[in-house]
Amino acid sequence: MIERYTRPKMAQLWSEENKLKKWLEVELAVCEAWTKLGVIPEGDFKEIMEKARLDPQRVKELEKETRHDVAAFVMQLEESIGPAGRWIHFGLTSYDVVDTGLCLLLREALSIILEDLEEVMEVLKDKAFQYKDTPMIGRTHGVHAEPITFGFKLALWYDEMKRNRRRLLQALETISVGKISGAVGTYANVPPQVEQYVSQKLGLIPTPSSQVISRDRHAEVMAILSLLASSIEKIALEIRHLQRTEVLEVEEPFSEGQKGSSAMPHKRNPVVAENLCGLARLVRGYLISALENIALWHERDISHSSVERIILPDATILLDFMLSRLKELLKGMRVYPSKMHQNLLMTKGLIFSEALMLKLIKKGLLRSEAYTIVQRNALEAWEKGEDFKELVKRDQQVKTLLSEEEIEECFSLTKHLEHVNFVFDKIFKDL
Repeated sequence: MIERYTRPKMAQLWSEENKLKKWLEVELAVCEAWTKLGVIPEGDFKEIMEKARLDPQRVKELEKETRHDVAAFVMQLEESIGPAGRWIHFGLTSYDVVDTGLCLLLREALSIILEDLEEVMEVLKDKAFQYKDTPMIGRTHGVHAEPITFGFKLALWYDEMKRNRRRLLQALETISVGKISGAVGTYANVPPQVEQYVSQKLGLIPTPSSQVISRDRHAEVMAILSLLASSIEKIALEIRHLQRTEVLEVEEPFSEGQKGSSAMPHKRNPVVAENLCGLARLVRGYLISALENIALWHERDISHSSVERIILPDATILLDFMLSRLKELLKGMRVYPSKMHQNLLMTKGLIFSEALMLKLIKKGLLRSEAYTIVQRNALEAWEKGEDFKELVKRDQQVKTLLSEEEIEECFSLTKHLEHVNFVFDKIFKDL
C-alpha cells in the first residue's frame, strides 16, 4: 500500500523483516518440537537457538539465485547457524512456514483493526447520547419521510459496528490456525505431534490442510473486512449528503489553513468522507481476488500467492487507516441543530401524514379511504405551498371525524419521537 494511506504500526507489521521474523519463529518452534521428540540432539538445538540470525539482505541475494523466497530464507539461516543448521526446515514444506507465519501476521493485523474499531465505537456512543434528543428529518429515497433524531442515526451506526466487532472476533478465530503437516498435508515426514506442539506454542489451533491452509478462511476474513469497509462508507456517504449546501445539517472538520479548492476559495468540501468512500471500493475489490483464490489445482498451486502478497497487507493497512480517519471525522464533525430544525419545517407538516391517516382509520375509515383523503390534502399543500395542518383542518371529511385537538396530536413531534429511548435501551443495553 502507498505510504499516503499507511500508518506506522501496520507498515512495520507487514514489513519484509517482520515476515521473516514470523518464519523464524515457526522454524525455531519446529526445531524445539523435534528436540522434545528426541530427533534433534539437545546440543544442536542449543546451537540453533544461540546462532540463528536473520539477514534480510542476504535472503534477497540468495533469492536471486534460488528464485524461491523460502529456500533462500532457509539457506541464510543455515549459514548463520553452521553444522546444526541442517535441522532447519526438517520435515517441512515451504507453506508449513509461510501459511503459519501468515496466520500470525493476520492475527496481529486484525487485533489492531479491532482496537481501532472499538475507538470508533466509543466516539459513536458518546455522540449518539449527545444528540439523542436533537430532532431532524428522516429521509427515504432522498425525500423527507418522518422525524428522527441525529442521535438515533448515530446509535444505528453504533449498532452496526457492534456487529462488525463480532465478525472481527469471528475472523480472528477463523485465521488463528497453524499447519505443520508436510508437502500434501498427510504428515508423511513430520508427525502430528510437531504440529500440535508448534501450534500450542504460537497460540494457534492445528487445522487439517493440503499443502496449504484452505483459502476459504482467508476469503472469510476478507469478506468481514469488506463488510467493515462498507459500514465505514455508509457513515461517510451520509455525512457527505448531510454536508450538501442545500442540507447543511452536518459538516466534517475543516482546520485552519485548509483549502477546499485550488480555484474557489469559499469551498469546504467533504474530502475526508469522500476519501473513505473511495478506499472502501478498494477493500471490496480485494474480496473478489480472495474468493478467486479458493479454487486451487489439486493439493495446491501457487496462483494464490501473488494475490495475497498484495490484498492481505493492503486490505488490513487500509482498514487501519480508514478507522483512524473515521474516528477523527466523527470527533470533529460540526452539527447544526438549527438547520436540522429548519429542514424539519420545510415541508410545512407533510411529514406527519401517516399519523393523520392512522387516526382516520381508527375512526372507522377504510385504509384506502383514509389514504385518499390525506394524499389529496398533501398534494394540494405541496403544490400550493400551504401549511398541511391548516389545510387538513379545513377539510370537511376530516372535520366530521376528528376534533381540532385530535388533528393537533397527529402533528406532535414529541409523539413521533417518544420511543427513541426504547431504541437506545436496546442498542446500549450491554453498557
